[in-house]
Amino acid sequence: MRILLVEDDPMIGNSIQQGLQHEGFSVDWVHDGEAALLAVRTTEYSAMLLDLGLPHKNGFDVLHTLRHLGQVLPVVIVTARDAVADRVRGLDSGADDYLIKPFALDELTARLRAVLRRHHGRANPVLTHGALTLNPATHQVTWEGQPVELSGREFAVLHALLDRPGAVLSRLQLEERLYGCEDEVASNAVEVHIHHLRRKLAPTFIHTVRGVGYMVAPHV
Repeated sequence: MRILLVEDDPMIGNSIQQGLQHEGFSVDWVHDGEAALLAVRTTEYSAMLLDLGLPHKNGFDVLHTLRHLGQVLPVVIVTARDAVADRVRGLDSGADDYLIKPFALDELTARLRAVLRRHHGRANPVLTHGALTLNPATHQVTWEGQPVELSGREFAVLHALLDRPGAVLSRLQLEERLYGCEDEVASNAVEVHIHHLRRKLAPTFIHTVRGVGYMVAPHV
């Protein structure tokens, strides 16, 4: 999944970006509020991690603008501001969660996964689809009860398709979930990942909708 990180502290931003990438997320990192709003207007993200003390436009203003424009993008505030009034203001302004610095990366990723589950209307963290199970927290995948070894990108493609069974995702949509804005993407990268997944799971598990994209069947 592609995450927008809005953080002006270089050390914290770099640590979060690297940690989330290690967990299989694609992370775009911007350093101020204006850049955050521009990024959201031009790119589709699964969630935003938002600091409050930002240059040009602070985090509260960014959040207010997003919600005023009708953006339902999940937002997790990550800030050193621990006053109850700030927490109340952030949540009442439309944030989905509020995490106070310093925090453990494991807690951040767990909260992020929980916010994404709520956004997609799921209570159970484990995705099950026919003979397949996928656990976003542990990155474990099983097929017919047997573990399947997937690369990080293969896991991300499968996760994206399982989030919306029956929905067709185009190559561009999958690329946007897999790669950050600074990544170089080979023209056939998605096709290669799909080929590997079919070989490791089953040839018919992922369907090609010619000229449109890829999907998993809504019912199996």
